[in-house]
Amino acid sequence: MAALIDLLAAGLIEKDVNSDVLWVWSYPVINAKQRDLIQRKGCLNTTHNGSLVPFVYGQHNRQWFYISTQEVVDSSTLPKVKSFSLVLLTRDFNPEKYSLLTKILCQAYVSSGNPASLLEHYLSVITKGSCQSENNGMFQVRDFDLRKAYATASIKDVINAFELESILIYTALLLKKRVAVYHSKVEELLDFVRALPSLVWHRQNWSLLYPYVDLESEDEIQELKGASSYIAGFTDPVIENRTNLFDVFINVPTGEITVNPTAKEYFTLGKLHKDIAKVMVTSAQDESISNKQTIVDISNKTMELINNLKSLSDSGPNGSGKVSIETLHERKMPPATESFLFNLAAAEGMAQV
Repeated sequence: MAALIDLLAAGLIEKDVNSDVLWVWSYPVINAKQRDLIQRKGCLNTTHNGSLVPFVYGQHNRQWFYISTQEVVDSSTLPKVKSFSLVLLTRDFNPEKYSLLTKILCQAYVSSGNPASLLEHYLSVITKGSCQSENNGMFQVRDFDLRKAYATASIKDVINAFELESILIYTALLLKKRVAVYHSKVEELLDFVRALPSLVWHRQNWSLLYPYVDLESEDEIQELKGASSYIAGFTDPVIENRTNLFDVFINVPTGEITVNPTAKEYFTLGKLHKDIAKVMVTSAQDESISNKQTIVDISNKTMELINNLKSLSDSGPNGSGKVSIETLHERKMPPATESFLFNLAAAEGMAQV
């Protein structure tokens, strides 16, 4: 079995009966900045809507963090612990894989009350790609396919929530713009944002996803400012006023999408956009079609666009293989279509500038 080389570190935070929160174990190391980040994201210091959030995740500095939190009730092995969080730092995006692994590690800790049991399981996963659970089940790395993780969240739900306006999200992602998403409930925020990259399935790039960003964290905001394209999730409604951080803002609870005035030139919609939107909505609303098939339907439409662009490129013996604005002019397209196609060519690295 393949070892899990994407696993970088593990850590344990406890909240005791006096409500003190302490780091009690980590391996091999979680530095001070990473600890600060994790404690902001976890819910041992604060509660979300009055209860613990069992599982959250996010990305910072090209590392993913996964935090599983649970209460301790009448435990003989952890008599002084009220609740605790098990933390994993990894290289890859795969919430289902790490949700299961953190559950197994949490079970091991509750059973033993000793961080040594966490190390044993951790090293087994690192070296063998598997570990045994307390319930006689088995965690195996090979059971978790990356493409399945990408397609797990429902893009059908996203499209059905915004219907024809979903074309604004699609356009933003296709043209590699900055998308900010707000929801007050972190679990619903995570479910929503992780689905969005599937609108541009041909890229299969979930590294642009920052599912859970803290507006008060200078490090996290500077990371966003250093990126030209991203999907960032926020639970702070103040994000709506931080227009320097987005080209498109999605308010999930109200069902509203706002285009930043500074980016409006990229969102002038024409017949081409309407045709794509109809494909998206028709596929999403068809109950006989699976979420995966809706992703395929949208991807096929996208590849049709890109292949049409390639047919317009300067691909002769001495050609650049690029699409020029002059070539698009010659086709006498509507201005909105011409602008969209050239911006798409730029996003795909096909524009002659």
